[in-house]
Amino acid sequence: QVQLVESGGGLVQAGGSLRLSCAASGRTVSSYTMGWFRQAPGKEREFVAAIAMSLGNTRYAESVKGRFTISRDNAKNTLYLQMNSLKPEDTAVYFCAAVLGTDRTGYDYWGQGTQVTVSS
Repeated sequence: QVQLVESGGGLVQAGGSLRLSCAASGRTVSSYTMGWFRQAPGKEREFVAAIAMSLGNTRYAESVKGRFTISRDNAKNTLYLQMNSLKPEDTAVYFCAAVLGTDRTGYDYWGQGTQVTVSS
């Protein structure tokens, strides 16, 4: 079992930055693909970014490309999401997720989420 706890959310003005963290426990997640998702009020949860287990290849949703950066520190068992140039439409609850191996069939472990609110 892997437990995931997000932190770093908050209220920020448009154009500002936030850095989310996701601390993993229970297992060493170096062999896990990890990702960030978000869910805005009244909308379905959507993919934001993911980072692979081995080479650390990354991919992003088109809506956040060039503004968000996903990274991981396997020594600290922690996942990060650096969010720059934030927009009001980035307002959502952000979740981190993990899966052993690749994420082709989805994610098995989820955090409880952290709220990000971007004011205009």
